[in-house]
Amino acid sequence: MRYYLLTVFIVASLAGCVGKPPVEAPPAGVEIEALKRVQWDQVDGWLLDRPAAALVTFQQSCKAIASREKWQLVCAEADKISTPGEKNARDFFEQNFYPYQVRNSDGSADGLITGYYGPELSGSRIQTEEYRYPIYRLPDDMLIIDLDGLYPELGKYRLRGRVVGNRVVPYFDRSEIDNSDMPLSGQELFWVKDPVDLFFLHIQGSGRIRLPNGELVMVNYANQNGHPYRSIGKLLLEREAMTRDQMSMQNIRKWVAENPEAGKQLLAENPSYVFFRELSSEFQSPPGALGVPLTALRSLAVDPRTIPLGAPVFLSTTFPGTDFPLKQLMVAQDTGGAIKGEVRADFFWGMGNAAGKIAGKMKQEGFLWVLLPKEELVDPLQSQSENSALNDGTVN
Repeated sequence: MRYYLLTVFIVASLAGCVGKPPVEAPPAGVEIEALKRVQWDQVDGWLLDRPAAALVTFQQSCKAIASREKWQLVCAEADKISTPGEKNARDFFEQNFYPYQVRNSDGSADGLITGYYGPELSGSRIQTEEYRYPIYRLPDDMLIIDLDGLYPELGKYRLRGRVVGNRVVPYFDRSEIDNSDMPLSGQELFWVKDPVDLFFLHIQGSGRIRLPNGELVMVNYANQNGHPYRSIGKLLLEREAMTRDQMSMQNIRKWVAENPEAGKQLLAENPSYVFFRELSSEFQSPPGALGVPLTALRSLAVDPRTIPLGAPVFLSTTFPGTDFPLKQLMVAQDTGGAIKGEVRADFFWGMGNAAGKIAGKMKQEGFLWVLLPKEELVDPLQSQSENSALNDGTVN
């Protein structure tokens, strides 16, 4: 992975600087639809990408979405391509999808693109002097209470708690779980070397454990303790321990290492705590919200209120910390607590430290085009004249 990512950066450096796609300002008082149909030549960088890898990733998505009515036909067509190449992949997307530019409610088309990865931690199935910090499974005593049966208006909320006497109280927060009393003793999945690595595993939501014998085991989000997430990066900014330009995962890690006591207290200020499950050996990459394994450099986390999970999404942005263009076809296979809004996405860089160094620096401006199946949105009775007008760009 390390050498592949380096190659990607070198190729990007030869491609020149990225230009912004033109954006039309909306007339005053006009409501803006999030998705605007465009022509293929309006997708910034469409002809620069090599889309065979995206087709393979989309075929993985079809394992989860092919039974849905809107995706049946296009997934059946994808399944016919046994050997994806650059030409048949591009033909497949152009013949079966229409591109739609994703726009914000104010009519703008630019948004924030961040990166994420799957950390790799050194760990053990048993506690030793070297491996002292536990990764917990979903605790037996944690209650998960759905409110929609009694209070439909609160149906989107879930309460997490535990029983004390005859009362349900909030579940333990991070400082309580990590204290010397170890209230979750007996619920350990693994033990790891580094508490800071463990903290970032909680933030990423999945990763893999390298056992002493070299075996790699994937762990994935099982649930959370019900307490709100509090950003330690934001706390460092508020306390002027770091500037916004300095803010990155690597610099946060460095600060905690250089300030061990203050760093321990800082981590404890995030009350949210994540519990994990061990995945079978078939998983070498974490499953996203769609339920299929994520693909490095081709999987994207999105807000599913705008972009449907499983859909191909063309991304135009820049490589982390540079002006080098990054324009390629991705697939929406994941979501995230911080991924909210129309033009907002999280780029999956892969597994391990090399991917983490790049992901931690990614805070780029970007543009998105979602590809939707023609069968989903085109009325089969639509006249030939309407189709011709649309292809000429005279119908909006």
